[in-house]
Amino acid sequence: MLRIEYLKRQIARAERLAKAILDRHTADRLQAFAAECRTELSELTLKTAA
Repeated sequence: MLRIEYLKRQIARAERLAKAILDRHTADRLQAFAAECRTELSELTLKTAA
């Protein structure tokens, strides 16, 4: 459960920063990081549900 909460916080933080930052390259990298976290979060959620 700790990892799930960590990932949720990281997703929110990365998306918030991506919206506030002016550098397009950095914003894209933050969005990519959020997507990676979402993927891991969905995998963990499926494992804990099974």
